[in-house]
Amino acid sequence: MSEYVRRRAAPVLRGLVSGYSGYRWSGAPGLHHGLPSTHLTLVICLSGTLDFVGRPSSVSVAGGLHDDPVVMSHDGRQHGLQLDVTWRGARALLGLPAGELASDVVDLTDLLGDRASELAERLAAAPTWRHRFWLLDTTLSGLVDDSRGEPPVEVVQAWRRLTETSGNLRIDGLARELGWSRRHLNSRFQREIGLPPKVAARVIRFERARRLLRSPHRPSLAETAVTCGYVDQAHLARDFRALGGLTATQWRAEFPSVQDVDAALGDDGPHDAEQRH
Repeated sequence: MSEYVRRRAAPVLRGLVSGYSGYRWSGAPGLHHGLPSTHLTLVICLSGTLDFVGRPSSVSVAGGLHDDPVVMSHDGRQHGLQLDVTWRGARALLGLPAGELASDVVDLTDLLGDRASELAERLAAAPTWRHRFWLLDTTLSGLVDDSRGEPPVEVVQAWRRLTETSGNLRIDGLARELGWSRRHLNSRFQREIGLPPKVAARVIRFERARRLLRSPHRPSLAETAVTCGYVDQAHLARDFRALGGLTATQWRAEFPSVQDVDAALGDDGPHDAEQRH
């Protein structure tokens, strides 16, 4: 049995939180691989605990950008919420640059104090996914603090160029565009975001490939490799093993295909609709 629900964040949170995912899975005990992405990942467990391999168990956690899988064991039941927070949202919502959480997973109470525990309790008690998403919108909107400083404009521009090229941009050329040396770009970018530009570009390309492989169209691995700028299918396969700790075929078998819910919902999506799978 599986249930998967996605929702965009409220307009006031745009640019800070990309969206929410609610899930309820039941099956055989095993391991879940949290793969690298372009977002910080906040996970709130609605029943039981989050049991990470090599880390203490938690009810709610925040994970920074990373370039290897975060592995979690489970007893066959998973029920919770995932929040996709942008690197710029880390400052406004959590009070620190995303770089301070790089390659790490911390208990959300370490960042938000009692508010994290209170939110987890309210979400677990909520009767529907719609209610839970409303609680997230309301709570996170109250956390926004624009006085925590802005990242360097050059880092913002560098991230924009990497994302608009889907990670297919030479870092030397990017540094020249910004008027920085490559060394200075690496330092400032990693300090703010948590990954050096070249690694971030690799994660951006990898995330695009995963999104395509999980789409209803479900293109072949060879088609995906060409679309995303990999040299060939073998290059894509190597990235899946290096970044995800499993093959693309294994990963696609673990997760169902997902419609592009954001596009389907339109402008009224955050408030008037939700999507189940």
